[in-house]
Amino acid sequence: MRANRVTLITLSVDDLARARSFYEALGWLVEHAQEEVAFYDLGGLKLGLYSREKLAEDLGKVPSDLGTGAMTLAQNFPTEDQVDAAYDAALAAGAVALKRPEKVFWGGYSGTFADPDGHVWEYAMNPFWALDEDGRLTT
Repeated sequence: MRANRVTLITLSVDDLARARSFYEALGWLVEHAQEEVAFYDLGGLKLGLYSREKLAEDLGKVPSDLGTGAMTLAQNFPTEDQVDAAYDAALAAGAVALKRPEKVFWGGYSGTFADPDGHVWEYAMNPFWALDEDGRLTT
């Protein structure tokens, strides 16, 4: 079995209904949801939105110990125009702008925003990585 892989990323959220509403406004389709959790299929990887209180309980921590914004999640797009359109759609859905998309030092184009719970997303066009028709990295 391959060692470098991730099968689930779980984000703690204060209000699951609000978080689901945000991601679904971005066009994400919920695969499975219960009272405290919702899962989205990312093609071999799942994203879970989980009640902050329940996640803290599972981890043996208190909810205030669970911070946000110390890492980024990223989605790549084939063109700068698509980055801009997706970024604007995220803001319209309730994201907080952190850095508008712009050309960056490494040769690409990217911008960042925070979801309603403070999780940081980067939307980017990376000229060094090819995407297939489903938006998956091929290189």
